[in-house]
Amino acid sequence: MNLGLFTPVFGSLSLSEMLVELKRYPQITSLELGTGGWPGSSHVEVDKLLASPAAAHEFTARLKDAGLTISALSCHGNPVHPAPDIAKRDDQVFRKTVALAEILHVPVVVTFSGCPGGSPKDGTPNWITAAWPPEYVDALNWQWEERLIPYWREAESFASDHGVQVALEAHPGFCVYNPETLLRLRKEAGKSIGINLDPSHLWWQGMDIPSAIAELGDSIYHVHAKDVALNPPAIARNGVIDTKSYLKMQERAWTFRSVGWGHDALQWKMMISALRLAGYDSVLSIEHEDAVASIHEGLQSCVNFLSPLILREPPVQPWWV
Repeated sequence: MNLGLFTPVFGSLSLSEMLVELKRYPQITSLELGTGGWPGSSHVEVDKLLASPAAAHEFTARLKDAGLTISALSCHGNPVHPAPDIAKRDDQVFRKTVALAEILHVPVVVTFSGCPGGSPKDGTPNWITAAWPPEYVDALNWQWEERLIPYWREAESFASDHGVQVALEAHPGFCVYNPETLLRLRKEAGKSIGINLDPSHLWWQGMDIPSAIAELGDSIYHVHAKDVALNPPAIARNGVIDTKSYLKMQERAWTFRSVGWGHDALQWKMMISALRLAGYDSVLSIEHEDAVASIHEGLQSCVNFLSPLILREPPVQPWWV
């Protein structure tokens, strides 16, 4: 395995400035680059690279000279949004990203499954989390059968034709938010659909990460290294679903943290071992969303914490077997 970085944390810097900044973290050897959607595209001129093979070659050469590879291109958006203009925009960003991934020889595109409205008349995404009253089930079935599955069947075919795997980040608020929903969509759409495993979103929902990894198996195409700190008194009072501002950290049920500031080394060792047992031996892409730590403190903490835990060499058959 190797350490990577999801680069929106340096979204205020140019590509050149970011490459200089990354010299502070020599353990980071791969980048997950935003190409639009919520991550933005601060470091990738998507249209320019699509239009010019020379520009694309120069771009990858710059990263190679800096000792870096690209683990994934990320375009988190909502391509099944009930507002047609938003859905069209995010779908176009996704398709451009897949096309660019093929040109740059990047194996994975990361995004969200998206969430439609609850009916053809609904103008707002509607994340359904209960099976009662009965109209909720009707709305959920409509979302999956009429919007989610048809979109991702075609999108999976498009990605497969370009030799690209799509890693959907399981995230509450979208139709794919846990292993069960990811595997359901993958079964319906095809095996070019997999998961971007972000343990922080699964931990706060109450999942055991090694168990989730075992369930997901070979559908794991990319992994985020991000932690979450739980607030037991707040959870005891009100549960884990929390819509308070992320800035109200002392009041919230959970808060995103740098790796190691929510779960200890044993939990991360168990996760890394489970990933290897599931056949995943690629990047742990650090996503820094810790409002308690500065960028440098947060990233350096992640690097220092994860570096001794990463299994860098391929496994071999034990001598006693």
